[in-house]
Amino acid sequence: MPQRSPTVAGIDSSTQSCKVVVRDAATGRLLRSGRAAHPDGSEVDPERWWRALGAAAADAGGLEDVDAVAVGAQQHGSVLLDEGGAVVRPALLWNDGRSARAAEELTAELGGPAAWAERVGSVLVASFTATKLRWVAEHEPDAAARTSAVCLPHDWLTWRLAGGAASGARPVTDRGDASGTGYYSAADGAYRPELLELAFGARPELPRVLGPAEAAGTGAAGPVRGAVLGAGTGDNMAAALGVGALPGDVVVSIGTSGVVSAVSDVATRDASGAVAGFADATGRHLPLVCTLNAARVLDSAARLLGVDHAELSRLALAAPAGAGGLVLVPYLEGERTPVRPDATGALHGLTLETSTPAHLARAVVEGLLCGLADGLDALVAQGVAVRRVLLVGGGARSEAVRRLAPAVLGRPVLVPPPGEYVADGAARQAAWVLAGGEEPPAWELGAGETLEADPQPAVRERYAQVRDLTARRP
Repeated sequence: MPQRSPTVAGIDSSTQSCKVVVRDAATGRLLRSGRAAHPDGSEVDPERWWRALGAAAADAGGLEDVDAVAVGAQQHGSVLLDEGGAVVRPALLWNDGRSARAAEELTAELGGPAAWAERVGSVLVASFTATKLRWVAEHEPDAAARTSAVCLPHDWLTWRLAGGAASGARPVTDRGDASGTGYYSAADGAYRPELLELAFGARPELPRVLGPAEAAGTGAAGPVRGAVLGAGTGDNMAAALGVGALPGDVVVSIGTSGVVSAVSDVATRDASGAVAGFADATGRHLPLVCTLNAARVLDSAARLLGVDHAELSRLALAAPAGAGGLVLVPYLEGERTPVRPDATGALHGLTLETSTPAHLARAVVEGLLCGLADGLDALVAQGVAVRRVLLVGGGARSEAVRRLAPAVLGRPVLVPPPGEYVADGAARQAAWVLAGGEEPPAWELGAGETLEADPQPAVRERYAQVRDLTARRP
């Protein structure tokens, strides 16, 4: 009988849902997939993730036949465990804003933004795990006192797949996800326990940090019994691995948030806070800029104009470059980069000539892209080399976004074939664990679409003129 080709599974436990892909380990060919929803909110019982993982695996036709599996999951969330391994309280997710004040206090206590950037490569914002721990210590001291260990969403799910507390296994993690905690330095490859204590008032146990292709054990629970477990990683790191990003590649992701990240051999320490000095999933670095306002800016514009996304694109492409001077500063949900949590969106340059649906649609797309272009500039300012730009995420389905991106970003743009990039990256990591070696397996991802356009620096110049003219929320 012919020998069966090894298969691997990748799990994406995101904020909104759990996705599972099963791929051929050697070629990356997609065999099947499944998904299940997560509950809404910024505070979630981790057991809901576990149940969704099981449902997504069942939707994919089961995972009993896979040889290896890895988990990519939302970054930063805090899972607190007691001495017996039980969850102490619901996990506070990256998008829970209650710890904004804690971020400010911790920043001041260490000596300012530059001190944090020097020690961990990033300036604290409310999404980081350290700020969640400070909030719990201050507002729920009983829960803090019961906490014996702290892990991240992907750490906890991998631990559960390994059998959890009943197996005697301890949680493990990887450099990528650990670098988003606020108490791990990607540049130094080590935890900063003194910063953990500063945030939490104690030093609970932290997951052991595994190498990129190091096995995390063997599946002993759930749908993957007997499968080799990869270390897993955070969602941004898994996405970069899923699209095959290499040093010099910048991934611009337009989803609920906007992310501009680059695989780099250089660690960054940006005291301005614009660039987070994360690690990637391959042993390199992943300096990253995150904005709050991305695909939902397109949603709001379509709703305002009473059109669908296809018509929004048609309108935007019908207007001239620069929209006749009409500019949207898209801070509809406040903003994280730059740090303006109370800002509102602003429309500048409204005249009789620009008071048309087409001009507004063009200003929306260009404003969204200008914010991401600012993120690209921030990476370059930190010494990150840019070889090519990859455009991914739900917002990349917009024809106007794809066609205008190279003009605003000032570089050719590659749009990879559609995929579940986080789950794909986790699957590729699982295949790497099986195969071993210095680099992950080279899967053929398809040609994608390369788009080019003459740069339009005037669009960015006009945006820069009005970018700071935003109001605060009442």
